[in-house]
Amino acid sequence: MLAEIKGLNEECGVVAVWNHPEAAQLSYYGLHSLQHRGQEGAGIVTTDGTSLSLCKGEGLVTEIFTADKMEELADSGKAAIGHVRYATAGGGGYQNVQPFLFNSHTGGLALAHNGNIVNANQLKAQLESQGSIFQTTSDTEVLAHLIKRSGYPVLKDSVKSSLGMLKGAYAFVVLTEKELILARDPHGLRPLSLGKIGDAYVAASETCALDIIGAEFVRDILPGELVVINDEGITAEMFAKSTQQAMCMMEYVYFSRPDSNIDGINVHTARKNLGKKLAEEAMIDADVVTGVPDSSISAAIGYAEASGIPYEMGMIKNKYVGRTFIQPSQSLREQGVKMKLSAVRGVVEGKRVVMVDDSIVRGTTSRRIVRMLKEAGALEVHVLISSPPIKNPCFYGIDTSKKEELIASSKSVEEIREIIGADSLTFLSAEGMVEAIGRPFPGETRGSCLACFTGNYPTEIYEEALEAVKC
Repeated sequence: MLAEIKGLNEECGVVAVWNHPEAAQLSYYGLHSLQHRGQEGAGIVTTDGTSLSLCKGEGLVTEIFTADKMEELADSGKAAIGHVRYATAGGGGYQNVQPFLFNSHTGGLALAHNGNIVNANQLKAQLESQGSIFQTTSDTEVLAHLIKRSGYPVLKDSVKSSLGMLKGAYAFVVLTEKELILARDPHGLRPLSLGKIGDAYVAASETCALDIIGAEFVRDILPGELVVINDEGITAEMFAKSTQQAMCMMEYVYFSRPDSNIDGINVHTARKNLGKKLAEEAMIDADVVTGVPDSSISAAIGYAEASGIPYEMGMIKNKYVGRTFIQPSQSLREQGVKMKLSAVRGVVEGKRVVMVDDSIVRGTTSRRIVRMLKEAGALEVHVLISSPPIKNPCFYGIDTSKKEELIASSKSVEEIREIIGADSLTFLSAEGMVEAIGRPFPGETRGSCLACFTGNYPTEIYEEALEAVKC
């Protein structure tokens, strides 16, 4: 399957709108701009102030929200939340597509989140022992049960109390008939930004979504902050101390769109700086630099600028390969990379090529791309990676493999080079990555999460989760 062609996947992205007559339409465009964060399912919940309405499904945003569906949603209210999903925790299936909508005698409650709750199974067991019945296998549903069982008469207090029981990474959006609530985990592992369109408030996982819908960026939701928006206005307070801030560095390296700003740092600029830092650490004698589309192009341009080696479009990405394309045999599976990427023979033939990529997970993709470039006539292929070796699984909403499937967890750089067939292989150092992006190391103000590179996790990781990734 095409999942084999790229080894990393972000779990999801969220949008939220309050006090806009076209809330559903804005949510649609916001989700479309966040489609890179999840392609397995999408949903929108709207409210007219008296009830909540849900539309969701499996597939891409444009497949789910047809013209007829959008016409139905158009008159459904002035507030909405939306979600795009890539299944990691809890698995796939329609029942796990967010937002989730719950109805009770006290009113409706819809919620969605980006990230992963590392103590979800422990909380589920506790809640089930108290009589809760879960409708999904998603960790997101845990928050809804905690809220309903909190006993506080005011929703804000229920949410604050419930969030205090969660461990892990999350950016939550919660919607009722009367208010919108936004929250970000105390470590700030996952991004969430706030914007405005006139008197309307919007929020999204990335600022590119705010730009698409014409919203003015206001600020990032702070780690450990709870923001409540209703007809009276907006209020904010801290529900937890922000101790060790730790934004996921892979947001800059790979996941986020180049036109997004994550915690004030432009993603394209960060990636160019990664490429420039690569040139400082590994100057290769070559004829041409090329990047693996799309996430590595910025780093490749940075490397070319710093090294003086010309950047060329040595590979073309086919953007029209079907999301559900299946390769039923090994011979066709080997063709999978060619279905999505093609080498430009006129650029690489007879040349010594520097191929810049953002990461190596299993090594399968890199091996196929190196082979493809050499089959197109490249004399040499030197692989430069704009991040350190990924040696450890992520527990915070990134679909990294089990530890034994991470090639760098058991192989040296030289062994990986031999496996992928490159003439040389260089990974950017952790120090170089941190300096290039401009975020400090873990534990410092506006710090970084380097757990997949170093194995130092900013939160407690439960034994059950650790056992699950060992085999």
